[in-house]
Amino acid sequence: MATINPYVNFNGNAEEAFNFYKSVFGGEFTMIVRFKDLESSEFPVPENEADKIMRIVLPIGGSTLIANDVPESLGPVSENENRSKISVNVESREEADKIFNGLTVGGTIEMPLGDSPWGTYFGMFRDKYGIEWTVEFNPGV
Repeated sequence: MATINPYVNFNGNAEEAFNFYKSVFGGEFTMIVRFKDLESSEFPVPENEADKIMRIVLPIGGSTLIANDVPESLGPVSENENRSKISVNVESREEADKIFNGLTVGGTIEMPLGDSPWGTYFGMFRDKYGIEWTVEFNPGV
């Protein structure tokens, strides 16, 4: 069976964002690769981008959240455009509250966490890094 692992682009703050996500979800990074780690004569890296993230991976449950910083030479990522939502399904209302309340710090709540018309406990928001999330607990599962 296929799995879906969200991959998010950042404008130079991927490591900061992922440390924040790690503080909410727990766990450890399974990979951190910086642009300087890949530097070679075929792949020169400007000094101002050497410490930026080429790839960072954080396992969350049975999935992984993956990201990188977009090199300045490719232009900025619009943090106000809809880059897609990351959906987090949890096992209890308490877990939903913990994750929702943790990730919304400094962000914008688009739909407060509460009982949804489709029978789940659901909330939607944009975190302080511009990433859109949903958190959902389905008591029927």
